[in-house]
Amino acid sequence: MVKKEVLFMSNGHGEDLNASLILQELHKIAPDISITAMPLVGEGNAYRSLHLPLIGQPKTLPSGGIFYMNPLTLLKDVFAGLISLTIYQIRTLLKYCSRYHLIIAVGDIFPVTMAYISGRPFVAFLVSTSSFYEGKLQLPWLTRWCLRSPRCLAIFTRDAFTAEDLQQQGLHNAYFLGYPIMDILTPTGKNLHLDDNIPTIALLPGSRVPEAIDNLELLLQVSESLATLEKVQFRVALVQAIKETHLKRLAEKLGWQYHSLGILVKDTIRIECYYQAFADIIDNCNLAIGMAGTAVEQVVGLGKPVIQLPGKGPQFTYAFAEAQMRLLGISVKTIGKSYKNPYLCTEATQTIQAILKDKNYLENCRKNGQERVGKPGGSLSIATAIAKLLCSEQKIFQKSNKKKGLN
Repeated sequence: MVKKEVLFMSNGHGEDLNASLILQELHKIAPDISITAMPLVGEGNAYRSLHLPLIGQPKTLPSGGIFYMNPLTLLKDVFAGLISLTIYQIRTLLKYCSRYHLIIAVGDIFPVTMAYISGRPFVAFLVSTSSFYEGKLQLPWLTRWCLRSPRCLAIFTRDAFTAEDLQQQGLHNAYFLGYPIMDILTPTGKNLHLDDNIPTIALLPGSRVPEAIDNLELLLQVSESLATLEKVQFRVALVQAIKETHLKRLAEKLGWQYHSLGILVKDTIRIECYYQAFADIIDNCNLAIGMAGTAVEQVVGLGKPVIQLPGKGPQFTYAFAEAQMRLLGISVKTIGKSYKNPYLCTEATQTIQAILKDKNYLENCRKNGQERVGKPGGSLSIATAIAKLLCSEQKIFQKSNKKKGLN
């Protein structure tokens, strides 16, 4: 019996995370399948942490792969080697693709197109787009061309609304089987030193440095304004890319005191920063102030409100934040259109105060999270579908109902 080989391709931090969660479940249910990954954007850290074999040479460009780019950012990518990197990735894929029985494209037009030109059977997980953005998904013609190929065995979506929309558009092999990012939010029981009688605000600066440092600066300024009017406690979820030296410099710049173990103090305000405590922080928070992509989606999925602050970018600009509001619905509010807004801190404080007192809105956020993001379990459901595809030469997807189309 020939050993099955699968290649996962993805184009970004959130996409890598989703792919890594699916492939871990695939390995559990089908340990004989050989799995390789090809990160198309960034360093592929989600794969590296699993010690997974990689093809290609991962590289981080100035934009971080974000498509909400202005011409200057795109030009920076070009000068940093975007064109030569893309050509190299195509050549690498064509060199190795013949060995793979199935390619899993996670992301948007880039990995889907790459999967198509490989000439191999493929599955697409459109994690980067949704019908919630515009009410009806307008796929680029190239993406639609690739997805209509008989070699595209299945299309997975990030929400049920998008799957139903694509089926109505004639892509009958589109299904929503869950959103994997909701599968990693089990609290670890980490002691966050919280007072149960005081509202907890989660601060989410993002994962890309140096942008995340700029974001954290803005979050601290808003926190300082809020703490003067409302008794709350703050917890910051940090990624490993944000070092203690970054925190010390930032504290000195803003007139805060930095204490060991990630504690920032100014007057009576105390902010605690934690690594590897994201799930614990957002599970315990009443509200999050977020300047991130995937992390904000996860908070909304837990049924909690998020305040967004437009930053300097290149990722978390107003354009990104506005699109995320359309994607995630009522649970997300963006303050102003620019980080230069002189009233940003005041407006953010007033909005947060109002939200914490609005029980009806908080209840609606809980309902909205289920609709826009969904429940845990997507990693296993998608992995099971992939395993069945690998074990059958016939298409196994039969339309059964609007929510779950997999027999």
